[in-house]
This record gives sequence, structure tokens and C-alpha cells, in this order.
Amino acid sequence: MNEIEFLADEIFKRYGTIKRARGPFLYTAKRTRLTDLYQEGGRAILGWGGGSAFTMLKNALDRGATGSYRTDFTQRLEKAVNELFLGEHRKVFVFASKSDAVLSGIAVSKDHTCVYHPWHQTEVDWGTVDCIVIEPPLPWTSNVFILAVKDNEENSSRLEEAIKKQIRLSSPMEAALARSIHNLISALQTRQEKDWFIYDSIICRYWERKGPYLFPKIPMDSYRNFVLHCLDLGIVISPIYENPSIVPFGADRGVFAVLKKNPFPSEN
Repeated sequence: MNEIEFLADEIFKRYGTIKRARGPFLYTAKRTRLTDLYQEGGRAILGWGGGSAFTMLKNALDRGATGSYRTDFTQRLEKAVNELFLGEHRKVFVFASKSDAVLSGIAVSKDHTCVYHPWHQTEVDWGTVDCIVIEPPLPWTSNVFILAVKDNEENSSRLEEAIKKQIRLSSPMEAALARSIHNLISALQTRQEKDWFIYDSIICRYWERKGPYLFPKIPMDSYRNFVLHCLDLGIVISPIYENPSIVPFGADRGVFAVLKKNPFPSEN
């Protein structure tokens, strides 16, 4: 059983099904509110609601142009990605796996390919990165990865072979992804360090925080037990040791009080 299935099963055993999700919270069949630090591996970093991205999806569906051909929304997605990186012109390609996107980027520019993590790589000059892999901040797009390639002659000469595994998306999905990128651009202008450090007095016993991302201090061989300990307290953390948990933006500091009162046994 992989880690994600493990987490899903353990949530179900304790709390039943997830009935709804809002912001950083999951609401269960047993009427328990869970604080979500996993956030679908970062896909739900803007919250579970989707907001205007879902509206764009519905509007595109109403148009009926749902095939895998180019539409107005194809251009909107590329425009949104370019705006994310300050208007720099890049060609955008979509892949069904992270490895395909990363390997395609490396095939174009071996030494200048990077995976983008919002609020984390503050020292990176993205203008120097030829190929950027983006995981869209949209909860139900776990099999969608965007590769943004700087549009220049040298990169273009390598593209044909590099992007053979790209996939086509329907226009409603392109519309939702474009809006999610615009939502991220807006969030980048409002969410700041002051929104993350307010939880440090508790969480820094267990994690090293870099922006909103939490890297475990717990030893790897104790980590699964730590996941279960947090889950018993109503806190859902990343089940994958190498993938950071995420500070729950908008949650009251009190959500971690239970962890302070019930420390992980290794801390006793």
C-alpha cells in the first residue's frame, strides 16, 4: 500500500468519509473537522474550494467545446503562466506525470530545469531558468503537470523530441487551470511570512518551516507513527516523508493546541 492510500484508509477508519472540504479543513461523516496540512501535496494550497476556477470550468462546459483541440482557453493558460513569471514569454506544454514533465525539461535544458514551489524559492531568478515545471494549485488535477519553456531559438531546436509525451487537455480543464494560476498570482501578493510564523511556537518542535512548507524533524523510521499520532488529534499531515506538509492558511492557532497538549511520544 502506498503512503497516500495508507492515509486515506486511516482517515476512514477513524472518521468515516470526507463529506466536504473548505479552506484548510476537511469535514467528516462523524462530524469531526480535520485540519489539513497535506493539502493534496500542494494542489490545495489555495484551499479546497477552487473558487473562480470551478466557475470557469462550468462556464467552459456550458459552451460545449470540450474536445482536445485548441480553443481560446489554450491561449489563456499560456498567458497566465507567462504572467506568473512576470510576463516572460514561454511556451506551455502539459504532461500526465511529473517525471515526464521534468525529463522533457531536462531534454531541452539539462542544467536549467526546475520545479516551481510558490513562496519557497525566493532566491531563484526565474528569468535564468529555461524550463519550469508547475503543479497547478487545483485540488483535482493530480495528473496534470505544466512545463513552461523559455521561448528562444536554442530551446525551440530541442522541443520536438522533448515533448513527445505531452498531452492535450479539454478546454474546460484549460479554463480552470488558467484561473487557478491567476488565483495563485493574487495569493502571492497577499500571503506573506507573517501568515506562516504565527504557528512556529508549536510546529517548529516537529518541522523545519520554509515559507509555508514544513519539513519533518522526526526521524524517517518514526514518521509513519507521527502521521498516525497527528491524525488521532485531528491533524492531517503529508504521509510522504520527502514531501513537506503545508501550514494551514486561515486556520486559528488553536488547531495546534491539541498537539501541544498531546506531544508525540518521542518528545516526552
